[in-house]
Amino acid sequence: MSEPLNTNHHQPPGHPERMRGYLRLFWKENRQFFLLLFCIVFFKSAIADLSSISGLSMLPTLLDGDKVWVNKLAYDVKIPWTEISLAELADPKRGDVVIIDSKRADKRLVKRIVGVPGDTIYMQNNALVINGEAADYEVLSRDGDSIIIQEDLPDKTHQARLSRSFFNRSSRSYGPTVVPRGQYFVLGDNRDNSVDSRVYSFIPRGEIIGRSSSVVFSLDSSNNFLPRSERWLAGID
Repeated sequence: MSEPLNTNHHQPPGHPERMRGYLRLFWKENRQFFLLLFCIVFFKSAIADLSSISGLSMLPTLLDGDKVWVNKLAYDVKIPWTEISLAELADPKRGDVVIIDSKRADKRLVKRIVGVPGDTIYMQNNALVINGEAADYEVLSRDGDSIIIQEDLPDKTHQARLSRSFFNRSSRSYGPTVVPRGQYFVLGDNRDNSVDSRVYSFIPRGEIIGRSSSVVFSLDSSNNFLPRSERWLAGID
């Protein structure tokens, strides 16, 4: 008596059992790659990432073409790919350079925190007054239309840039205003060429992605994207 034929070897290409076999084989051969890819994406989403600087709003601290390190665990532990905080590790501080996923601007911003919750912020001709205390200023250099100054905030000293030709612009004065609970007032270091809290208002804590304290590498967009070797691994004040 003849034995029945084994039909498993004669299944059409689209047969579900054959497709499952292909998928099992594909996963077995590529699972290490996909696990590595998942770990990389998870790391970038929840722990640390790089952010590109595009534009001039943070001159002289950051240049167009800088790639900065973003510490996403500086303030919160968040569920990956969300803004949901699982735990608060620290509060953003005045003077921190932060990366912001701004809903009002509909883009990522890199700015400096100058006002924390409860602060009273006042600007008069670009001079900051925080909680009634005027910041100290020192002119470091003059170059054509720009002036580089040192700005001494109550908790942080850093450089900023002013433009001589815009001394009468209305954006040089702001407030006074009180920073609400859970929100922050941010400015670009290039005070006359920055769209920041003077336009977008306060930044909710949940939109702050992380803090940056160093440039990883830098490419000069105005010079055929050649590397600026002097800025590689440079700290951010």
